[in-house]
Amino acid sequence: MAAEPDIVDELRRLRSRVPQLTGALAAGVDGLVVAHDAPGVDPESLAALTAAALGVAVRMADTTGQGDFRELLVRGADGYIATYAAGRHAVLTLLAQDRVNVGRLHLEGRRAGARIGELVDAAEAAAAKKQVKPGPAARSAGQRTRPTRTPRTTATDGRTATDARTATDS
Repeated sequence: MAAEPDIVDELRRLRSRVPQLTGALAAGVDGLVVAHDAPGVDPESLAALTAAALGVAVRMADTTGQGDFRELLVRGADGYIATYAAGRHAVLTLLAQDRVNVGRLHLEGRRAGARIGELVDAAEAAAAKKQVKPGPAARSAGQRTRPTRTPRTTATDGRTATDARTATDS
């Protein structure tokens, strides 16, 4: 992803603003790692768990009529895990020590989530634009095109070799 260095920079700046953070991870809503700054933590596992927790949180918010997902906070005996919406395609998960100022955690987490969301959404939009292939009118006059190839056929009945194999296997 083109925005990954910018996202890693944002995660590092966030960790410097909140010294009690022990890790930060940006992940897609599908559970894939976008960027991370979480030493000692397996980022792929954390991203997958974040996606699972996100699914439950989104469903709870929807079922109870609380609106779109914004954040999720889990407090363990030794610290906090906070997950924030980061645009339409990503989430930000922060790991913090038990002595963190939770108000500060939320303030900085929400800000960073918004910035990361902008970066990820812009990268997703750019990737979607690249996937759209230009139609015939958009091709330049000097651009060569190849003719469409027809598949090879067997001598027996005009089906492709793949079709003949699947027809006899059935």
